[in-house]
Amino acid sequence: MAEQMSNSKIGGEDDFALEAVPEHARMPWSSILNVTMGIVGAMIFMQLGGEMALTYGSVDAILAMVYATAMNAVLAIILAFFAAKTGLNAGLLTRGTGYGFVGAALTSLLYASNFIVLAATEGSIMSHAVHTYLPSIPLWLIMLILGAGIIPLSLYGMKQINKFQRYSLPVYIVLLISGIVVALHKKASTADHWLTFSPHGQMMGGAALLTCIGIFNGIIGGQTLLTADYARFIKLKEIRFAPFIIGFVPQLGSYLIMGMVGIWFAVRFAQSDPGVYMVFVLGVGGALYTVLTQLRINLINIYSGSLGLANFFGRIFKFTPGRVFWVIVTAGIAVVAMLSNIIAHIGVVLTFQGVSMFAWTASVLADLLVVKKLLKIGPSHVEYRRGHLRDWNPVGPIALLVGSAVGLILAISHVGTIASSISAFIAGGIAFVLHIVLAAVTKGKYYVVSGVKNGERRLDENETPVEGY
Repeated sequence: MAEQMSNSKIGGEDDFALEAVPEHARMPWSSILNVTMGIVGAMIFMQLGGEMALTYGSVDAILAMVYATAMNAVLAIILAFFAAKTGLNAGLLTRGTGYGFVGAALTSLLYASNFIVLAATEGSIMSHAVHTYLPSIPLWLIMLILGAGIIPLSLYGMKQINKFQRYSLPVYIVLLISGIVVALHKKASTADHWLTFSPHGQMMGGAALLTCIGIFNGIIGGQTLLTADYARFIKLKEIRFAPFIIGFVPQLGSYLIMGMVGIWFAVRFAQSDPGVYMVFVLGVGGALYTVLTQLRINLINIYSGSLGLANFFGRIFKFTPGRVFWVIVTAGIAVVAMLSNIIAHIGVVLTFQGVSMFAWTASVLADLLVVKKLLKIGPSHVEYRRGHLRDWNPVGPIALLVGSAVGLILAISHVGTIASSISAFIAGGIAFVLHIVLAAVTKGKYYVVSGVKNGERRLDENETPVEGY
């Protein structure tokens, strides 16, 4: 059976791509935090912070970072709690929160594509940094080598990722601090007022601030859903405090702390690309820093992307070769995207994914917080098992599609306006409200197959329902 076969062991470790993580396989909160802290090293946060400061001014960039930290933390903490309580990843949570079996499968493909794009973006930054230091090596060859190099590190799931993140963290910190110390001794005319830097003629606040917020909205949805993939490993005895730590600390480090570091470097050297200024500051050490940071974040991107592909093909086509296969496929697609220069079109790509991921997040949270908790519509638990679910539940997919469509229209047809800047937020708001309305109208009759209530009917003696929360 696809549900059971997909739970393949990779190097002795269960990946639990298509079922709940059992208590015996869960990890201490400190180990999970160690893994998620790999997100903090993503160059995209340093680069975005620098670009915003150079384009709109440091104050607007910092205000947008504070917003993103708070908004993403709130959403991530909530989803982390439900993921820990149920042991389910984002894809499996989606099944039982108004999408049905096939409906959730389609969101898994969206989920996988999001992290493949992020992996390609981070990989491109890493490759350009190495090429800056070693221009004699063709860029395409560097992309192939670095893209293939991430595969062995991604094969063994959470335990292997935890080890790599733990042992690479001290090196990462030493290189970052070294870069800051060396940069302090390089002359820069704008160094003394980097916190208040503003481009000539740029007004603070207004459309500029909303534009910065809009850029971060394109990341918040995906980063929230990503939290579920790791929070599901939280031990039940740690559920009172661990979701707060797992949901908040990575956001604080990503948006605010590394964003501020990005502003400091960008204003100092009038350059927003960390792959360029780190090599300028540290030489080979800067290239090593860039490669290391990208390996840390791309382990997470490849892991989550492989889970999404495994869910999609396992559900729709009953093709379950195991996550090792999907790790290789995910990394391969990311390399192709890198070679296709996806980074040159990243704005358009992230606009689409940012709007849709925000709408998806809002839809799932609407079901968990309002439909199940307050309105008591449908089963009280999150049902994810194939034999208990309808193939389609119109509630989630319609909310997602309508919210995404409105958000995309605003983003594409009103480029440069306030409407475009908050398009992801609008998409999320529409999806949230519409999901609740549709669940009420349909009275929850599409959540499970006829006769199944709160896990009373079982598909297989080895399966267990995720109890109510």
